[in-house]
Amino acid sequence: MIRVLLADDENLIRDALAGLLGLEEDIEVVARAASGAEALAAAMKHRPDVALLDLQMPEPDGIAVAQRLATDLPDCRCIIVTSHGRPGYLKSALAAGVRGFLPKTVSATTLANVVRSVAAGGRHVDPELAAEAIGAGDSPLSPREADVLAYARDGAPVDEIAVRAALSKGTVRNYLSAAVAKLGATNRHEAVRIATDRGWI
Repeated sequence: MIRVLLADDENLIRDALAGLLGLEEDIEVVARAASGAEALAAAMKHRPDVALLDLQMPEPDGIAVAQRLATDLPDCRCIIVTSHGRPGYLKSALAAGVRGFLPKTVSATTLANVVRSVAAGGRHVDPELAAEAIGAGDSPLSPREADVLAYARDGAPVDEIAVRAALSKGTVRNYLSAAVAKLGATNRHEAVRIATDRGWI
């Protein structure tokens, strides 16, 4: 029996996935979580074979949970199931040790087969996402530029970003200018959009 942990902050999605996997004779959902923190606690308590993780859920997100589990519970293999299948996210997930990466549009049969494959030691990445990731290339942003751009995502002014990032206002402006130039954007708002679309922030 393959023991599965489901983590998704949307109740409907979580219940639907549990219901679909519950129909499989060789798969048992042993725990459900609505946040990254709940997922980590449930994983340590139930020690599942596979963790199905939503990419964007309350802190920590799916990739951060996968990183922690790779260290704290290495026998638990992680699969990201997401509606945000952007190339940068896929690369970050694979770097974190994730064994599977799927869009939420896959069929129940595909999901169950990927769970089996990953539980047996295999890997699975959605072919379309893999092709997009290869075509998109790596992020040109430095980690600090990406952080500052992420802080700018909600339209925060430079002084607020400086406080949140623990940097001077001048340094924040420099990082934003560098990010805009590297992404070929006309301003920081366009740079945020480009980086978000590609999953780089």
